[in-house]
This record gives sequence, structure tokens and C-alpha cells, in this order.
Amino acid sequence: MKKRYLIIIGLIITAIISTVLMLKNSSVKYVTKEITKGTITEYVEASGTIKPINTIAVGTQVSGTVAKIYVDYNSQVKKGQLLAELDPSLFQSNVDQSTAKLNNAQAAYAKAQANLEYKRNNYKRYEHLYSKNYVSRDDVELARSNYLAAQADVAAARAEMNASQATLNNNLTNLGYSKITSPVDGTVISRAVDVGQTVAASFNTPTLFEVAEDLTKMQIETSVSEADIGKIKVGQLAEYTLDGYPNEKFIGTVTQVRLASTTTNNVVTYTVIISVDNTDGFAIPGMSANVSVITNKASDVLVVDNKALKFSPAENNKRYETQGVWILKNNEPVRYEVKLGLSDDNKTQIISDEIQEKDKVIISTLGAKSKKKPSSGGRPPF
Repeated sequence: MKKRYLIIIGLIITAIISTVLMLKNSSVKYVTKEITKGTITEYVEASGTIKPINTIAVGTQVSGTVAKIYVDYNSQVKKGQLLAELDPSLFQSNVDQSTAKLNNAQAAYAKAQANLEYKRNNYKRYEHLYSKNYVSRDDVELARSNYLAAQADVAAARAEMNASQATLNNNLTNLGYSKITSPVDGTVISRAVDVGQTVAASFNTPTLFEVAEDLTKMQIETSVSEADIGKIKVGQLAEYTLDGYPNEKFIGTVTQVRLASTTTNNVVTYTVIISVDNTDGFAIPGMSANVSVITNKASDVLVVDNKALKFSPAENNKRYETQGVWILKNNEPVRYEVKLGLSDDNKTQIISDEIQEKDKVIISTLGAKSKKKPSSGGRPPF
């Protein structure tokens, strides 16, 4: 009997030890992070291209063969500076011909005026003779008719002279167009012709050069989706990076939100212009830029890891109508209601009178699995 009692007592002790060990092994360990104060910044992400603020396409209004080019890529030019010249021989020939025609027209006009003077004097003389009955009335009428015809000849000669002058002016203008000059002070960023190349100006003016007016002031043209465009305002700061400078961040300013939309594959976007100070010359036209427009910012506020907003103890099956976080108090999770402020990819601002800085917020568990609330994307749900 004594032996049997000892066996029973041993089994009971073994069961108690096993139970204690099992409970110990199944206890939940909480992973926490201290609530801190920090800065939350909300961004709208976009991509774009560096472009000069004002780029002028320099072309030609006349056709011809490029005879000389005086500038190249990256050349600094002044307004009115000669960039290139078309072969002027044909234009000069037209000028010479029109000059000769103008000279002939001027001579014909002078001759017509001299004839008019003679016809006028002759008409007056016949009228005088008619008053003394030395000539007939028919002779007077004939002299008058010749005088009127001479007036018409002068008018025709004058019109011919004016037409010749207009032709000469046109040919002189075309001769001037054979010299391609810069319309502004700037930098040549593109050259589309070489010496000997023929350019044809018909309905469209061919572009020979592109001149950027001021490369110390550039802009980024970005495309922002319709879901984010309402957050963008003129004057907001924008951080951007360039592929050519992967370890540097630059600052720009939103200067324009264009109202015209673009639809590509059923995606509606709007163009937002970011001004760039390029005094140091780091930005080159055509560079790709990754832009983060700062739409909102809060400093010295309570922030928690976004994981804390999704956490709920596994044994808790209750659903809440308000957002809350679980704080570890005396090794036990306690739920506190909070209001949410700004949020970024990693942390969220919380507003609460009960939670203090350095409180330990639970973000997950070790041992037993926590119950995570389903997420529909964006800000964590309640």
C-alpha cells in the first residue's frame, strides 16, 4: 500500500511539473517599441524630367544649303549673334535682278513724268491758240486727251516702280533670312544641321538649333495622378533626387499646377512644374528626377510604428469602432483609444491625452501569434 501511495504521489507531482512547464512555455512575450516624439512628413511621389524654363527653336524661313556654321553644342550665344549661314548666291542673284528691274521702273517713271509735262504744256498752248481762233476745237480735244493719257502713263509707271521696290524688299529680306541668328541670350543645347546640308522651308519651318535662354534656372515637369493632385499647391517645397547624383537630395518649389489632364491607359494625370535653382550647373536638360512634394508636416508629435496600429492580442475577439493601440502595463496589454494624424510609410502620428512619451506600445508577440487586423491598404484600419 505504501508503495502504491508513493507511485500516485509521484504521478501527481509529475503532472504538476508538466503543467507548470507547459504554461511557462506557452506564455506570450510581447515585442514593444517606445513611443517617441518626432516629425511626420507626408509626401506625394512623382517622377519627371529636367527642362529649361524657356527653350527657343531656331529655324529658317527660306530654303537653301548650309554654307557655314558658327556655333556648336553648349556654345554660349548672345541675342543677334550669327549661328549659321545659308548659301547666299541665289538670294543675292534675286536681289540683283530686282534691283535692275527697279532701276528700269524708275527710269520709265521719270520718262512718263517728262512726257506728262510736255503733254500738259501742249494742252495749255492749244487752249491759248483756240482762244484766238488759230486752231480748231478738235485740236484742243486731242491735246487734252494726250495729256490725260500721259497722266495714266505716269500712274502706271509709279505702280510698276512700287512693285519693283516691293520685290526688291522681299528679296533683301530673304537674303537676310539666309543668316541664322540667335533670338535670345542663352546656350545652344541642340544642333540639327551640318555644313552642306540642304534645308527646305515649306509649310513647316525646319528647326536648326535649340537655344536654352537661362540654364541657371530650370524646371521639372512631373506627372501627378488625379488621386493626389488635390494635395498639391503652388509654393509647396519638393525634395528631388537625380540619377546622376544618387547620394544627394535637392530642394525645389512647386510653381504651377496645370489644369489640362492627360489620360494614358485610363490613368488620368496632371502636370506639376517644380522650379529648380541650377546656379551650380548640376542639372542637365533631360535628366530624370524623382520628386517628393511635401504636402504636410508635423513636428514634435507622438509617433508609433505602423505595426502597432494593426496589432491586437490573439485572445481578443472584440471589434472596436475607434482606432486604438495596445500599451504594455505591468506585463499586460492595455488598449487605449487614439486619434490618428499624419502618416508615412513607417510611422503614424497619434493624438491621446492618456499616452505619454516612452510608453511601450506593442507591435507583435513571440510565442503565441497575435491577431492582426485585416488591412485594405493605406492607413491601418481599426
